Amino acid sequence: MPTQTAPSAATTNGTGDAPVLRLGLPKGSLQESTFDLLDKAGYSFSVRSRSYFPSIDDDELTAMLVRAQEMGKYVQDGVFDAGITGLDWIAETNADVHVVADLVYSKASMRPVRWVLAVPEDSDIQSVQDLEGKRIATEVVGLTRRWLESHGVSAEVEFSWGATEVKAPDLVDAIVEVTETGNSLRANKLRIVEVLLSSNTQLVANKAAWADDWKREKIENLALLLEGAIRAEGRVGLKMNVRRTDLDAVVERLPALRNPTVAPLFDEEWVAIETIIEERQVRTLIPELKRLGAEGIFEYPLNKMIP
Repeated sequence: MPTQTAPSAATTNGTGDAPVLRLGLPKGSLQESTFDLLDKAGYSFSVRSRSYFPSIDDDELTAMLVRAQEMGKYVQDGVFDAGITGLDWIAETNADVHVVADLVYSKASMRPVRWVLAVPEDSDIQSVQDLEGKRIATEVVGLTRRWLESHGVSAEVEFSWGATEVKAPDLVDAIVEVTETGNSLRANKLRIVEVLLSSNTQLVANKAAWADDWKREKIENLALLLEGAIRAEGRVGLKMNVRRTDLDAVVERLPALRNPTVAPLFDEEWVAIETIIEERQVRTLIPELKRLGAEGIFEYPLNKMIP
C-alpha cells in the first residue's frame, strides 16, 4: 500500500475554497507578551496549557507554537508563511527570511534585549582580546563564534543548556548571555564586558509567501496592527472641555504627539480638546489642567495608534 503524505499545515480553512495564512508563534518566555500584544492588535488567540495549536477568531489564520530559536528555519522552509521570533535567533540560525517589521517588545518590557559577554566580577578579562584560548558558554554558539572571528580571537565556545549565569568561573571563563536589565547577571556577581548584539522581536515571512499577493496583504495587515499596538503602549487619550478664554493656557500645557484636536461645542463659549499623552504624565497633568480651567476631563486607554 503506497505511503500517504500528510498535507502541510492548513493552506485552506477546511472547506478547500479559502486561503489561510500559517503563522508561527513563540513558545516559552515570549508567549504571554506576544498573546497580549496580539490581543491589543485585535487578534484573540487562546491555547490550552499543554496544546501547541492556539485557536483564533480569524478563519484566515492558523497558528502553531514553536520555540523562538527554531522559528526562522521553519519560516525559511515554508512550514509557516510568517512567524514571530527574535532578530538574535534569525542571526544565530542564518535563516533566509524576509523581515516584515521590527516589533520592539520582550518578555518583561517594551525595550530591546542585549546579548552580552559577561565574566566574574574579579576576572582579568577586560575586552574581547582577553578571550584568546578561553572557554565560553552560551546558547548562541554560531553568533558568538562569528563575533570572535571578526575580532581575530580564537576561543572554545560550548553550547549551554541553561543556567548559564552560574557556570563562570567554575566551568567556563566567560559567558555570552541575553539580558534586559542586567539584574540576573549582577545577582550572580557577573559584570558585562561587551555587547555582541542588541536584539528585538521581529515579524518575518517566508519569501515565497511574501511574493503571494494575498498572503503578503494578510501579513502586512498583521504587521500594521501589531506596530499600532506597540506604538500605543504606555499612552492614553485625554478629553476635556475648556472655555475659549482658557484655551491658550490649557493647550500650552498639553504635551502631545502633534497639536491637540480642538472642536467647537454647542455653547460657543466652550470647546472640546482631545489629545494623546504618555500615561506616566497623567498624575501630574490632570490636576494642572483642572486648575487652568479644564472641566469634564476623562482619560481612556489606547489599544492601537496608526500614524
